[in-house]
Amino acid sequence: MKITVVGAGAVGASCAEYIAIKDFASEVVLVDIKEGYAEGKAMDLMQTATLNGFDTTITGTTGDYSKTKDSQVAVITSGIPRKPGMTREELIGINAGIVKDVASQLVKHSPDVTIIVVSNPMDTMTYLAHKELNLPKNRIIGMGGALDSARFKYRLSEALECPASDVDGMVIGGHSDTGMLPLTRLATRNSVRVTEFLSKERLSQVSEDTKVGGATLTKLLGTSAWYAPGAAVSSLVQSIACDQKKMFPCSTLLEGEYGLNDLCIGVPVIIGKNGIEKIVEIDLNDEEKAKLKESAEAVRKTNGLLE
Repeated sequence: MKITVVGAGAVGASCAEYIAIKDFASEVVLVDIKEGYAEGKAMDLMQTATLNGFDTTITGTTGDYSKTKDSQVAVITSGIPRKPGMTREELIGINAGIVKDVASQLVKHSPDVTIIVVSNPMDTMTYLAHKELNLPKNRIIGMGGALDSARFKYRLSEALECPASDVDGMVIGGHSDTGMLPLTRLATRNSVRVTEFLSKERLSQVSEDTKVGGATLTKLLGTSAWYAPGAAVSSLVQSIACDQKKMFPCSTLLEGEYGLNDLCIGVPVIIGKNGIEKIVEIDLNDEEKAKLKESAEAVRKTNGLLE
């Protein structure tokens, strides 16, 4: 399987690295606009092949989308990253133009491609891809919830003082510092609700720490994070490539599900060879429904900036 990753910066390169190390793809193509950058990243990564034991071929190109021809999956990470103090929404002007151009180029050379959107503001960029491209809705996926859920599980394991592998939980809603909805009520440690172990106050702190997970890292690093985003993307790509049918919260176009229409927002979905194969509707309580509606209204407001 051939995978394209647009944007050879930290997130894109990490994504390519994790895909290669998992060794399920025959080829990964890195694309960037900076002369020689993708080629250099690809060469550097290929020099780890014998050390990390993978056979995936990684190539790079400066803006030549013909080299992405017949990609089964394409990941859009391109755009300007956040700086300390910036919100994801502040990136919309520049990143919208980039995503439009990139998405059209990808579909031109790979009409059957499934696209994973990473660029921020992610829910709005996913919505933009739906509006710009003549693709079935199942083949455009926003990555955010997969990453937010990984950060949620990290914070839960930290609070529980247990291995992360013991913990399960998910984050739905918008991929923003205020729009995320960590489902603390449904989170578990080895099938036991975490509410059995943690106080309401501690769970509230876990939730707040999860919501500002990206901003916290941006403040510490001086730019957006890359290891966890790259790993989250690679997990989605693998579920498509290997038809794993795993469940992830992802930004998808809703048409009545959860009482929402004509916007992309994070909800649980099944990811397989056809992209989003099913939207899973879970029973939310009244408080969770209200928070999801509030998050959706914020996403819709950001979408309005595209007009």
